Amino acid sequence: MSTENDPIIGNWYQHQDKGQRFQVVALDEKNATVELQHFDGDLEEVELELWYTLDIDICDEPENWSGPIDIGELDDYGTGITDTTAEQWDEPLEETDD
Repeated sequence: MSTENDPIIGNWYQHQDKGQRFQVVALDEKNATVELQHFDGDLEEVELELWYTLDIDICDEPENWSGPIDIGELDDYGTGITDTTAEQWDEPLEETDD
């Protein structure tokens, strides 16, 4: 019988006391461990028995869910991702001396 706090691969959870979010990325039933990936990318492995003692709740994925997956640094073309505002689209191009 599963409960709301069972570790489910792909689900996001949040520590109630710390507010930190993490995602379950693997379950090893043979060794009774759960592998977690925190939003900052850190990996952690916890015993399944310890999992059920954690003060956590299931939560929505973060708005920028790519944090732990480490894909926020480069776009599809291999260039750095920048946040461009609508106003910046109206700025003139930089002039060059060609």
